Amino acid sequence: MRYILTSIGLLLALLCANAQSQLSIEITGGGANQIPIGVLHFVGEEALAQRISDIVEADLQRSGRFRMLFAGNVGTLPTELAQVNFDDWKSRSADALVIGSVVRLADGRYEARFRLLDVPKQTQIGGVAFTLTAQQVRATAHRIADVVYEKLTGDRGVFSTRIAYVVKQGSRYELQIADADGAGAQTALASREPIISPAWSPDGSRLAYVSFENKKPVVYVHSLVSGQRQAVANFKGSNSAPAWSTDGKQLAVVLSKDGGSQIYLIGADGSNPRRITNSGAIDTEPFFAPDGQSIYFTSDRGGSPQIYRMNTSGGEATRVTFEGSYNVSPRVSGDGKSLIYIARESARFQLKSLDLASKQVQVLTDGQHDESPSFAPNGKLILYATQVGNRGSLAAVSSDGRVKQRLSVQAADVREPAWGPFFNN
Repeated sequence: MRYILTSIGLLLALLCANAQSQLSIEITGGGANQIPIGVLHFVGEEALAQRISDIVEADLQRSGRFRMLFAGNVGTLPTELAQVNFDDWKSRSADALVIGSVVRLADGRYEARFRLLDVPKQTQIGGVAFTLTAQQVRATAHRIADVVYEKLTGDRGVFSTRIAYVVKQGSRYELQIADADGAGAQTALASREPIISPAWSPDGSRLAYVSFENKKPVVYVHSLVSGQRQAVANFKGSNSAPAWSTDGKQLAVVLSKDGGSQIYLIGADGSNPRRITNSGAIDTEPFFAPDGQSIYFTSDRGGSPQIYRMNTSGGEATRVTFEGSYNVSPRVSGDGKSLIYIARESARFQLKSLDLASKQVQVLTDGQHDESPSFAPNGKLILYATQVGNRGSLAAVSSDGRVKQRLSVQAADVREPAWGPFFNN
């Protein structure tokens, strides 16, 4: 099976120059029931600027779902099933093995082949060939890691996805976009004024965000393909908290143009604003449910900030959170089963998860100032902002709270994370 790799980097072609600072990731907690796996160096990958196998191994290790085995002392590197010494790998307690090769083609591109092997059964359970350029090494490696992850866990991998976040250095704010592993950061927007609330369109081609560049909050939609952007909510008063509908045709935004902060639906081009909440309270932080028919939001209509749900056509809102007196920033998993949010307890702001069926609540983090949670598109990891040493930093935690990571930029304040969607290439 052969895929011609479509460069994810094309969507970033018209962004600004590479950011000077890259996110670094530190794994601070591991998962349970990890799959023991070996990733061998690919034959011929020395011709590339970076080894594909190293990136694949780092992706799998960072997920917390795998226990990486020492892949040295194997003699001649295998590229075919028949060349593998399965007795050796059984003695290393391996359940799976990744082998591969890289060959330069006549047109200057490369072909990267890999095989995923079941060690106990001595069979191949996956394998793909990619055609790539020298600039597509990381994208190819992430695609390979995605295949391995899905074959062995049953869940779709997110290594090929991207994240957005805001970096503040001195008086400069930058909206940056990077690979899920923090590499390849690009600056989409730089400003002397704050940038907040980035939100990805469902197809990953656009970002909505709030910019204060005109000395007031205005909602913009920014095309990552053309580099063009449009102010879609610039009404009197405050314009904030954009959230995309599941079909990408509408945005939910919070406007104060009619007095008080209320939730409106507008076209993705800013057309036809329609108010859907009509309370005397502050209604904010909308988020579309996966079915596209309802919206979760934060409101203090009951006397303290809590999370509610209502139909996109309007009507009565139903309260969702009841534990504690401060629950904000709702985000729903792609399968609609879990709600994550920020809760305040004893002056600590922590990330919690609510099972919407059983109503059971789990505390996922142990920080002091957590904020802005965002689900990975497979629902298995959650990206959020926290504070370390009086400086904003990003962190990630698995949906069960076991796998923990910290993402930081040296000497910079990093906040407002948003995890992008799957690519359909």
